Amino acid sequence: MTEAPGADGGHDERPPALAVRRLSKSFGGVRALDDVSLTVLPGEVHGLLGENGSGKSTLIKTLAGFHAPDGGGVLEVGGRSVSLPLEPGEFRSLRLSFVHQDLGLIPSLSVLENLRIGEIAAARGPLIRWRHERRRARELFRSYNVDLEPGATVGELPQVDRALLAIVRAVDAIAGADGRGVLILDEPTVFLPKNRTERLFALVRQIATAGSSVVFVSHDLDEVRRVTDRVTVLRDGRVQGTVVTRQSSERELVELILGRRLDRFEAEPHDLTGKTVEVVVEGLSGEVAHELSFEIHRGEIVGMTGLVGSGFEEVPYLLFAAAVARSGRLVIRGNSYDLPAMTPQAALEAGVALVPADRQGAGSVGSLSVADNAMLLVLNEHARGPVLRRRRLSASAQRLLREYEVQPQNPHAEYASLSGGNQQKVMLAKWLQTRPALLVFHEPTQGVDVGARQQIFRIMKGSSDHSSVVCASSDFEQLAAVCDRVLVFGGGRVVRELVGRDVTKERIAEQCYNSVALAESLAVAEPG
Repeated sequence: MTEAPGADGGHDERPPALAVRRLSKSFGGVRALDDVSLTVLPGEVHGLLGENGSGKSTLIKTLAGFHAPDGGGVLEVGGRSVSLPLEPGEFRSLRLSFVHQDLGLIPSLSVLENLRIGEIAAARGPLIRWRHERRRARELFRSYNVDLEPGATVGELPQVDRALLAIVRAVDAIAGADGRGVLILDEPTVFLPKNRTERLFALVRQIATAGSSVVFVSHDLDEVRRVTDRVTVLRDGRVQGTVVTRQSSERELVELILGRRLDRFEAEPHDLTGKTVEVVVEGLSGEVAHELSFEIHRGEIVGMTGLVGSGFEEVPYLLFAAAVARSGRLVIRGNSYDLPAMTPQAALEAGVALVPADRQGAGSVGSLSVADNAMLLVLNEHARGPVLRRRRLSASAQRLLREYEVQPQNPHAEYASLSGGNQQKVMLAKWLQTRPALLVFHEPTQGVDVGARQQIFRIMKGSSDHSSVVCASSDFEQLAAVCDRVLVFGGGRVVRELVGRDVTKERIAEQCYNSVALAESLAVAEPG
């Protein structure tokens, strides 16, 4: 047996943890996977990159037994050849485990019940030894340095803790005598702010160090570069290359993903000379935000950022009344509104639009069609009395899909079937139809591939032609690309304002990490 390069750059004489060879899968004559080969080494974190539609999801669903591949492919697990197609659920006996974007948790159940639900359901006899199960759960969490209380309700946990629970459960399912298996993480950070991912990455690294292998699927190049040993890139169902992460630049990875050079989006700075102030916020306070006051010019994009808990994440929801403000006044184009008394409907009527970070849970209805989601705010324009004119609505939706380059351009497709980038473009189309005076984004490119990200930047920049824009984000590169001005938060306050040449990824990061000291100095300086 030839030696395989180890994850640390040396050699490992053990067989690959997972090997896929010449795997293909077609749907109606279209090849979603075309002769794909992939090798995952023991103890390796292996990244899987590619645009939406590149074949990543099809490959993962084939490994899970959801899809049957075309004939001729080979699958080996731990050096043992496995017959294809896999039977549903067979992956468990092969010690393959999956964590998908939705995490597969039941919010109404406890941490312990979610952790042990499979074993409890399969147990013989009517009695469950809850004391034993709680003790075992605490020992398991302790072994992975995860601080979770078994009795806590999952629906009340922060999103990062839910992700950690799902990963620990998946690893526990594959743990054998040697503690080795293959964990496949499909976009586990898609709904997490960038500054809340380090705990998850630490867990991934610990799992690999203990001997299991991890396949890490993500659109986020920064995440992939931080946590993986090697990366395989798919494009149009074919493998474009496998590279050692630390030996590859971000530009090289982007070119592999797209098959071309990516023209970096460079925002032209807005000339605000003579521009009127159209939005004024005075004395805004919420759970964390404290007495915030700022102005926004027409045509200006103002970024907001900071470290975890600094308060910037709260502002979009306070401005739209999706969270209750304790105090504050909002003035839009001369009209004044008391924010504690505001409702989302009143905010919409006042000209405020909110594109939330969780587009699936808070911004859309996945089971409805693309047309229904895109046209939700203008349904009255497509009705005759109580009757909705469906043909006219679909035609309008079709025009929007072309304008915003949504793929597929099918207004009748189920919204949940779209990729993350296309879902987000539908959300932008929905809100921009209202021509809002104040357009508020929270993490606008979260879970979006690198190509769609550039399109969304351009849409955001174009929207500022007729709106004042707020972009709250923990993605410093994104803020530097689109914003005219960035407000850095610390302790619920704005501790620094960056303008002009200071609006760079490096400068924003520097000020965020200085924000704690700046917030403390501002608090000491306040009278009283």
